[in-house]
Amino acid sequence: MRKIFSILVFSVITLLSCGSDNDDNVSQANVTFNFNHNWDTSVVTNTNFNTIQYTNANGEQLSITKLRYLISNITFQKSDGETFVLDGYNLVDVTNNTNLSFTPTTTIPTGSFSKVLFTFGFNNDANYNSNYPDLNATSWSVPAMLGGGYHFMQLEGKFIDNTTTETGYAYHAIRAVDNSGATQVFENTFFEVDLGEVTITNNATFEVNMNIAEWFKNPNTWDLKVLNNMLMPNFNAQVMMFENGQNVFSLNTVNQ
Repeated sequence: MRKIFSILVFSVITLLSCGSDNDDNVSQANVTFNFNHNWDTSVVTNTNFNTIQYTNANGEQLSITKLRYLISNITFQKSDGETFVLDGYNLVDVTNNTNLSFTPTTTIPTGSFSKVLFTFGFNNDANYNSNYPDLNATSWSVPAMLGGGYHFMQLEGKFIDNTTTETGYAYHAIRAVDNSGATQVFENTFFEVDLGEVTITNNATFEVNMNIAEWFKNPNTWDLKVLNNMLMPNFNAQVMMFENGQNVFSLNTVNQ
């Protein structure tokens, strides 16, 4: 009888142990980043494209017809400076509703992190055309005369110009290059986005927002009547994009 009782107790303990052996006690966590988009308070998806319905800080009415951008170098940093860099990069393509969610193959240890970072675009160590055949196949590379490497973002659409005509714009972000002298001069225009502190206890999903309106407003009020096309070789325009991009991304929630 005691033997049977012992077996029953062991079975119950085993079942309870199995029942609690779930994601609540992981020591290594998978993380997913979902990229959401808005124009100030209005949600933006590709179903909102191709219609003049947004007004930028300069008072110009515009539409979006294309939006895709690159994020890379996702990094979790502890308060003592220890970092965990996750493999991979992601070309977010809102136009085709692809890659709006990205789960790196690398896991991270659970615990508290003082910063969660990612790079908008590629840093200089990664920004070489020969590195990524898949990006070359998506027409993402930059011509050699503009320094090579890759786009950071392609944002396109139409706006109402001062003749009330719908005119196309192409707000393309790359590494800034000055071709006015005997040699090319570059300025870094990739930037690091800091999503702030987080404590990871489980597999986690980060809901990241891009406020598209910010590309046109802060600190540089963008005048589409002046800056609408041929922006890739425009050194000053690329620096302005870099400056405006500092307030574009934010973290909404972390679900665990």
